[in-house]
Amino acid sequence: MEIRSHFSLNEYNTFGISAFAKAYTSVSTIQQLREVLAYYYNEEVFLLGGGSNMLLLNDIERPVVHVNLKGIDLLKQDNEHVFVQAMAGENWHDFVIFCIENNWAGIENMALIPGNVGTSPIQNIGAYGVELKDTFVSCTVMNIKTGDVKTLHLEDCKFGYRESIFKNEALGKYVITSVTFKLTDITKTNDYQLKTSYGAILNELENLQIEPSIQSVAQAVINIRSSKLPDPKVIGNSGSFFKNPIIEKSYYEDLIRMHPFIPHYPVNEKQVKVPAGWLIDQCGFKGQRRGDAGVHDKQALVLVNHDNASGQEIIALAKEIQSMVQNRYGITIETEVNLIQN
Repeated sequence: MEIRSHFSLNEYNTFGISAFAKAYTSVSTIQQLREVLAYYYNEEVFLLGGGSNMLLLNDIERPVVHVNLKGIDLLKQDNEHVFVQAMAGENWHDFVIFCIENNWAGIENMALIPGNVGTSPIQNIGAYGVELKDTFVSCTVMNIKTGDVKTLHLEDCKFGYRESIFKNEALGKYVITSVTFKLTDITKTNDYQLKTSYGAILNELENLQIEPSIQSVAQAVINIRSSKLPDPKVIGNSGSFFKNPIIEKSYYEDLIRMHPFIPHYPVNEKQVKVPAGWLIDQCGFKGQRRGDAGVHDKQALVLVNHDNASGQEIIALAKEIQSMVQNRYGITIETEVNLIQN
């Protein structure tokens, strides 16, 4: 294995933050991963995937292990479903497109989400009414300290809204090496239900003037996301910076007396989800800049690096936003992006 010292991470985080790793190693096989983890047995490593859901606040003084495991395999199929395993280093969007091209349905609403397959269970990623857990079967994980590999199934992962066991009791314990999905083979069934009711998908399908299908739903999502979310290759960002807050329905009913146009989505009988982007926009932050740290001018949920902002400048803007939303609406908005200290 090759270990590189004082390695620039500028191109390895979608925010484009200028930061360095004390040591950097890329692994492309399970054996290489086991060897590098054993080598750093007495140190805490930083696991790097697609670099999309993190904000580097400082240089990384830990060894950085870049998980570049590749491969997609059809494990088995039955009358209507396929079980597909993707290795952790596969790009998420590329995996979605691969599945669509093979007529495998279930994740088309999550097209263009940045990042890799291996980090998708950590956040229980989701978009437009669909979450990872809806098609998740299992993932293989390697114990960071022992190198042992085991399988965690759906119930083991304790998925919630942008939550999982990997952000809580299993934090820092495992490396996810592959993920297995149960998808619908639409060539073998007429019962698959497209999910088009969330957001602007139906309107975009009408604009496209094509029949709803997994291909057209994915294209609609791509068009919508592209119109709202900046390309990290053009301007540094990590997609949605904040989670959409979930609040008690009783509190929402109090809120609409003062703010009658505040939107919401039902979660259950007692809770509703409020769009964080709307809250931020109403506070006047859309398009605002603090030096090179800014809020995207088309989607207030996205913080951007206009040129050479530091992680500290980005998080200072985030805290300013959180404070104003709290003061105005009494709602706490939490960061969806992982904040990496060192």
